[in-house]
Amino acid sequence: MPIATIQAIGVLLIGGVFVVAGIEHFVKFEAMCTYLASRKFPAPALMLAAGSALEIIAGLMLAFGLAVPFAAAALILFTLAANFMLLRFWVSEEPERQALRNAFLINVAVIGGLLLAGAG
Repeated sequence: MPIATIQAIGVLLIGGVFVVAGIEHFVKFEAMCTYLASRKFPAPALMLAAGSALEIIAGLMLAFGLAVPFAAAALILFTLAANFMLLRFWVSEEPERQALRNAFLINVAVIGGLLLAGAG
């Protein structure tokens, strides 16, 4: 399979993950706001709406190959912010610590995929 085809499938998949997540956040908006508030997140409703919209828009841009470096960079910044604001495993106790650390590391891998997508 040509490398260009593999890269196109890769950006479609990673962009699609963000689109699905953003839509799910809007569908479960009230529950997500409650969760963010419990984690002492500033302006949870505003931040959730803005973050979810960013996930959907940048995810679609990435999936359809539109301004890929920009879309990838936006999603990298979003994922970094989510990691350090929500997945703070270093201040948690087991077993939550392990679950948060695993999610944090998965997001690090996603950032690696976004770096590859944005550079391609």
